[in-house]
Amino acid sequence: MTYKRDLFRGELVRLAAATEEDAAAFARWSEDAEYLRGLDTDYARPRSVAEMARQLERSPDDRGSVEFRIRTLADDRLIGFVVLHSIEWNNRTANLAIGIGEAEYRGRGYGADALRLVLGYAFNELNMERVGLDVNDNNEQAIRAYEKVGFRREGAMRHALLRDGQWHDRVIMGILYTEWEGS
Repeated sequence: MTYKRDLFRGELVRLAAATEEDAAAFARWSEDAEYLRGLDTDYARPRSVAEMARQLERSPDDRGSVEFRIRTLADDRLIGFVVLHSIEWNNRTANLAIGIGEAEYRGRGYGADALRLVLGYAFNELNMERVGLDVNDNNEQAIRAYEKVGFRREGAMRHALLRDGQWHDRVIMGILYTEWEGS
């Protein structure tokens, strides 16, 4: 992938700033158990618009994370989020989290496009050397998307997630600047 001058625009999506209206979409997504259970290890529960608005508020001087909303290019629809968090500026590392809340946009390349954009941002704008993440081993669709953009499996936290009476590992993945196809 050749480095693009437009840091925020991909083939299918753009990375956008948060708006006050986002809380309604996030609240709606909180009623999608499949989405929530694939997103992280927390227990799934619906949340109100007011609760989501409080949760989404960020301090403008928080230098430990950079968060974007994912919007489609075709119709500017909010379909998810991506965040670089736990940034260690001295070590040039960050962790990544992404969620595609709109079910009809999952598995269609929108998440991979957003991942390419945020990796370009992390490596070219923030000067990161490494971006890491962890993902539930039962979220095979996400693992495929991460591998598609260059993430490698580095290990696992064994039996870190209990879902429906079954133990699952949290797979640790990472990508270095030199491994990224945009470098």
